[in-house]
Amino acid sequence: QVQLVESGGGLVQAGGSLRLSCAASGRTFSSYAMGWFRQAPGKEREFVAAISWGGGSTYYADSVKGRFTCSRDNAKNTVYLQMNSLKPEDTAVYYCAADRTLYGSRNVSEYDYWGQGTQVTVSS
Repeated sequence: QVQLVESGGGLVQAGGSLRLSCAASGRTFSSYAMGWFRQAPGKEREFVAAISWGGGSTYYADSVKGRFTCSRDNAKNTVYLQMNSLKPEDTAVYYCAADRTLYGSRNVSEYDYWGQGTQVTVSS
């Protein structure tokens, strides 16, 4: 079992930056691919980014490509999402998730464990 706790959300002006962190419990963190998803009010949860178990492969939604960077530190059991050039449409609750496969997925249904989410609000 993996428990995930996100942090780092908050209120930021358009064009600003935030770094989200997701701390994982358990000794098998490095065996999981990790993903970031977001959900805005009234919308479905959507894929943002994913990173393979060793950090060698990353994937991004087109809407965040070039602005967001996903990384991980397996020694610290933590995955990060650096978000730059934020836009009001990035406003959502952001979730991290763990996938037992090694390379991750863009599909919500592929992930086995989820954090509780952290709110990101971008003002115009």
